Amino acid sequence: MVRITENLIRKRAEHNNMEISTLEEVSLHQQDIERIEYLDKWCRELKILYLQSNLIPRIENVSRLKKLEYLNLALNNVEKIENLGGCETLKKLDLTINFVGEITSVESLRDNYNLRELFLTGNPCTKFKGYREYVIAVLPQLQYLDGKEIDKSERITAMQDLKMIRPKILEEQEDYRIKREKEKKAASGEKESTDENKKGKGFDGRWYTDVNKEDNKSNGHGDADEKEVVTMETDEDNSSFWQEETEFTPESRIAVHDHIKKTREKEEQKSKPTHDVPKRKIRLTTDDGKFLNINEAKMDFALTEDEETNCLCLDVACYKYLDTSLIDVDVQPTHVKVVVKGKVFQLVLTEEIMPDSSKAQRSQTTGHLLISMPKVKQVVKAQKAKKPINISTRGVKKDEGKTQKTDTQGRTIGGTLEVDPSSAKNVDLMVTKQPRQHGPYESMKRKEVVARPNSEDFVDDPDVPPLI
Repeated sequence: MVRITENLIRKRAEHNNMEISTLEEVSLHQQDIERIEYLDKWCRELKILYLQSNLIPRIENVSRLKKLEYLNLALNNVEKIENLGGCETLKKLDLTINFVGEITSVESLRDNYNLRELFLTGNPCTKFKGYREYVIAVLPQLQYLDGKEIDKSERITAMQDLKMIRPKILEEQEDYRIKREKEKKAASGEKESTDENKKGKGFDGRWYTDVNKEDNKSNGHGDADEKEVVTMETDEDNSSFWQEETEFTPESRIAVHDHIKKTREKEEQKSKPTHDVPKRKIRLTTDDGKFLNINEAKMDFALTEDEETNCLCLDVACYKYLDTSLIDVDVQPTHVKVVVKGKVFQLVLTEEIMPDSSKAQRSQTTGHLLISMPKVKQVVKAQKAKKPINISTRGVKKDEGKTQKTDTQGRTIGGTLEVDPSSAKNVDLMVTKQPRQHGPYESMKRKEVVARPNSEDFVDDPDVPPLI
């Protein structure tokens, strides 16, 4: 038996953000529901309710739905119209192809003064003589019956003939009630007979009369023959079930539903493998306790080393639209483990890191996961030596921006010197050696040229030419 549950309603309320308290429309068709329940408590704001193609035998638990405007109960097992007086705003009621034989139950809809459309096509009551005139006379608020508009003249004649039509309707209704009781007894008797037949059969409902069954099994042909017999019998049962002539009753509809359900289950069992394949277990470590590299999620990654911060950076290409709550990161001194939707990604590190100082960040544009892990071994780096600046007399310019003092001979005293960058590049600070010469000049000493160091006492004399 399929019940109406809260989860079922929430699944059908996706258009309302899974909220059922403010739900105005819900579709519960083709769910094999056998009873209406909980809707009048959970969904008090319902305006449209679809319950067609189910196995509902009775209308109940909808009288509190004051805002209900449309109720669809087509293709069910309803035999009586009832419990709809509280639906004040009900405008349309669809009971197509049900089993409403008690036509006088239509009178319960008199209090539904907003009712405009009623569908009873396919019900036994539609075969009664004077059915349409009786319904039109009993429900003066109706505008359409079975999809056909009601004229004023038709309504007047129906109300005039109501006294003559009603006794005939009651007689046909009583005949149908007697017929319906016989159908119920016949259905219950057939059910008891089938249960007794099953008691004499095996667990699968078959008679076992083969005395050589054990011999066939010993020869290795027993299982194959048994499978063939089972398939042949199931095919025969299926064909005989659909060819059998039955009355159109609620019991026959339930029997058809049960037969379809059983055949569906058998097909599912055939499609399943005979032996369940065990799920592969992923090993994170070896027998010796060493961690392994695992990429079950099959994600791209990159492990780089940042020399400036002395860190190892792991970039895992997570899915862009993956929720961060589905990612779990575990950083250990020797390895890193990232679990994405239950799938493990584990990487063994080349150096030992500090887990407490590690950071995990997620990119909002690409979705990548970046884990920065500082190393335990700190690297000591030497400071870079500053290059000495040598100044020669060549390319020296006077500072024109500041005032300079001159003596009586016109020489500047103090002041600021500016070095020409082009001349500083040509200064050679190393000792130059001349090539060794042969002959009488072999014993000549090497000539040394050393750049003159910068001195604060140096005074530039314009009369003295620069050194070459």
